[in-house]
Amino acid sequence: MFPVVVLTMHPEAGIHMKGGVITERDPGFVTVRIRAPAGSLTAEQIRGIASIAKKYGTGTVHCTTRQALEIPHVRPESLKRIAARLEKNGTPIGSENDEIVNITSCPGTERCKFANIDTISLARKIDEKLFGKPMPVKMRIALSGCPNACTSPMLNEIGIIGRIQPVRTAGLCTGCGSCVLYCKENAIKIRNGISELDEKKCIQCGMCITSCSFNLLKKAHTHFLITVGGRRGRHPKVGRELLTVETEEQVLFAIEKIVDWVYRRAWSGRLLSEQLDELQFEKLRDGIKTTLPKAGLEKQDEPVERSKN
Repeated sequence: MFPVVVLTMHPEAGIHMKGGVITERDPGFVTVRIRAPAGSLTAEQIRGIASIAKKYGTGTVHCTTRQALEIPHVRPESLKRIAARLEKNGTPIGSENDEIVNITSCPGTERCKFANIDTISLARKIDEKLFGKPMPVKMRIALSGCPNACTSPMLNEIGIIGRIQPVRTAGLCTGCGSCVLYCKENAIKIRNGISELDEKKCIQCGMCITSCSFNLLKKAHTHFLITVGGRRGRHPKVGRELLTVETEEQVLFAIEKIVDWVYRRAWSGRLLSEQLDELQFEKLRDGIKTTLPKAGLEKQDEPVERSKN
């Protein structure tokens, strides 16, 4: 009888090999990056991180561009103790290698008056499903509640932007011009006492809806634009529009399909943005569209006119 050997694609590595453990310029120290989906932590968690930083680091904490926190200047021999304390604190070691790294998000509808979607809740759901998954390339996911795109979602491997399609209550526009004043895209004009929308210019930010003094502008539906293959760095590139979906369930479905597609097909050593054509991006889009779960239709409380704003 031969011994049974179980092989795994990603065997468990030592604590020093985790993506959130980063060797510093002085190799005698490491920086410990902390997992913080959407950059949201409780006051108690922040106190815990401060205590750990004071004991095992130099008492400082660094905020990263991806909304995570880092404890710098840590001795490698302290890593196991730090990891245990961070886990107990509910803020485990984060990621930085070729894997799905910290999910970034704007405040969303929880706090921002411009937001169209609840970004923080969705970011946490994505984090729960996918954070830390080993990948052939680094996968950054960013969410923005509106096309203002404060988190630069289109410059990430996966971007999600909340949008609203505006419609006007039929026959009741007063032509006051508030929507014209607030539209930054110059997509609305008043003609014959009625506002008219140039759909080619409209980016579906929803500002005209919130600016309407008479509440005559409504949303046809809130939806999510998903982009793929963006990047920052030396040669920034805007990601390609994959599709728009109408529910969080559809967002999660699409993102899991994208991640699976990258995991199975992408080459290591190259950014995802450099491989989209080779990986048959259009085929991915078609495949998601044909398998996407259906969204429930929103009910319209009042008659709307879709051709004009």
